[in-house]
Amino acid sequence: MTATYPAGLARPTSPTELVTELVTELVTDEDAFAALGPAWGRLHARCAAATPFQSHAWLHSWWRSYGRRGRLRLLVVRAGRELVAVAPLMLVRRPLPALVPLGGTISDYTDVLLDDGDDGRVAGALTEALTDAARTALVDFREVRPGGAVEGVYARWRGPRRTLRDSPCLELPAVSMEELIARLPSKKSAQRVRAKLRRLTALGVQRRTVGPEEVDAALDRLLELHRMQWQGRKVTSEHLRPRFREHLVRAVGPMVRSGDAVVTEFRLDDEVVAVDLTLLSGSLAGGYLYGAHPGLRQRKADVAVMLLDACTEHTGGGRRRTLSLLRGDEPYKHHWRPERVVNRRLLMARRRTAPLLTAVLCDAGVRQRGREALQRWRERG
Repeated sequence: MTATYPAGLARPTSPTELVTELVTELVTDEDAFAALGPAWGRLHARCAAATPFQSHAWLHSWWRSYGRRGRLRLLVVRAGRELVAVAPLMLVRRPLPALVPLGGTISDYTDVLLDDGDDGRVAGALTEALTDAARTALVDFREVRPGGAVEGVYARWRGPRRTLRDSPCLELPAVSMEELIARLPSKKSAQRVRAKLRRLTALGVQRRTVGPEEVDAALDRLLELHRMQWQGRKVTSEHLRPRFREHLVRAVGPMVRSGDAVVTEFRLDDEVVAVDLTLLSGSLAGGYLYGAHPGLRQRKADVAVMLLDACTEHTGGGRRRTLSLLRGDEPYKHHWRPERVVNRRLLMARRRTAPLLTAVLCDAGVRQRGREALQRWRERG
């Protein structure tokens, strides 16, 4: 069902300049969510802060795999028939009642979508709708990339609010592979990387971009190779579950067709030995998941260099995209001298739900002190 709330009049803020009246809707029906796809895609293209994790294909597929019936809470703002803002949310009841973004832990960034042409009125309408929707629940946005569109909502929030640090992400500039090599700290480091690239050429490793009609089969190969490469080691268990595969196959095909993703296969002796999934938006390219045959390392092929070389095709050549290494602060990523960008957690409450905010802040404080104590113990060890 949908509930409609008048949001007043405004000058045209969307590039479409259709009408001046803004209307907000609370969408809880899954079929209505599905039907938003085309308009959502146009809005996604008009939101410079958007990441691939805010695309309709990604979030609708995620909902089908991970959502719970009756918990969908999509807030949309329309100017006529055109979407000018979307807050993709769901209601959770544990550990505390909260409105949280769709996408869950398998999404590296969460956010809302706001039309770049907004003069502040659309953000204001979305803030009012979110305030109304969060009657007895905390609003909890995890993993917001600095500069995210939801910061416009946070700035207008009239109730209690707090910002916390969330996961670190490492980012590289939008340059070619040769320019990345030139950034390395020493000539010896650069020489080693060039030697690894020559090794890949000497082995005869070839790569090709997978077409939309081949995506499903390529993702099956990716997940099988991913399982093989991590066999006997600690792996993200969710990546091995059927619901994750179903989500990935559903989402990535449409994203490839719309230019929001690219799947690359690497072949050696006519055999697929690696598959990489890179997600794209107007300002960002992120290597999301890959699978590589263990035999590549036995043949002294550097998989990290191979993948990074392929990813730079989507950032170099004058493109403005940042090359994100996504969440995680692993030591091997620092070899390339990336910028450390810390995601933010934006918490917003109404006066009546302020105790929920306090509870979250206390829990976060205890966890942070625990991490610091563990780090000190490791350093002493």
